[in-house]
Amino acid sequence: MGLFDLFQQLLQFLDSFLNNLLARLHFSANGEYGWKSLDRKTGKLMREQQPITKKLKLILLFNPLTEWIDTTHLMRLWIHNKSIQKGREEGTPTSHNQIKTFVETYGIDMNDFEPSDIEGYKTFEDFFIRAHKPESRPICDPDDPAGAVIVADCRVVTYDSVAETKKLWIKGTDFSLTSLVMDTQLGAHFADAAVASFRLSPQDYHRYHSPVTGTIKSFRSVPGDYYQVDPIALQSSVNIPTSNARSYIVIETEQFGDVLFVAIGATAVGTVRIHDRLQKPGTTIKKGAEVGYFQFGGSSIIVAFQKSSIKFDQDLLDLSRQKIQVSVEVGMSLGRANPMKKKIA
Repeated sequence: MGLFDLFQQLLQFLDSFLNNLLARLHFSANGEYGWKSLDRKTGKLMREQQPITKKLKLILLFNPLTEWIDTTHLMRLWIHNKSIQKGREEGTPTSHNQIKTFVETYGIDMNDFEPSDIEGYKTFEDFFIRAHKPESRPICDPDDPAGAVIVADCRVVTYDSVAETKKLWIKGTDFSLTSLVMDTQLGAHFADAAVASFRLSPQDYHRYHSPVTGTIKSFRSVPGDYYQVDPIALQSSVNIPTSNARSYIVIETEQFGDVLFVAIGATAVGTVRIHDRLQKPGTTIKKGAEVGYFQFGGSSIIVAFQKSSIKFDQDLLDLSRQKIQVSVEVGMSLGRANPMKKKIA
């Protein structure tokens, strides 16, 4: 038996032990154990609904001691393999049986989706990539190209520069836009960009939409892993966004200059998909239009605007500087183009 097999057995034992212990202690399986978020619609500050076992595993995996011990990354390789296996299971007919409990546990309003009857989904994977009803997420000022909008039902933080993003939110030692896109020239093109970081949990709607109106300039898919994108993981020294599988497009606009949209896979997300037509340069897209979707799991999106080209909404900036996420929906306002910086070379 090799070292990886021994390590895998140990982790499976710890996983089982934690689940049994918490069951005996009568912890709520899916209580509000996650990161602080403010609901933009209600103004209520709360913690994200998250399984307590997931919270404890995140603390175990992403701390300085574990990062020092796990220099071979066997622990994270085990998580990666579990993620791939989980994705396969969610595509089987028997996974349909999970849908009812999932909807009830997370209080998902199926009236927002089409179909609204859970019996209309053959597998959990089909349910996971469910589509909104057209009227359920109105787009803020849809005909005004100077306004940018929220790209997903999720939690968002916004920062005016990459340096501020690294200081307060994404602290991996290797995080930069150049590392994210694996392209030196493109990274330089977005030097000191303003950044909006969107994080989706498994209970969220997992299709994502364009923040702006413009024309596709380029597309690329980058292979990688499927590590956690929880704030605990993002604020560790592990390089999460630049290690995970991701796909991106660059959108050319009149109002904002070029806008970088990066969809990043995470735990249990087997595929990051950008629709075929949007992989072709020259294709036009309107803000709020669907860009693609994630398959099962948590996931993340980073949208970067060239320096000084956007003024993010003040409520988002103020809360982000306090390291508080804002719970938002597709189509809500994200910010407006800076009229002094309409086009950046």
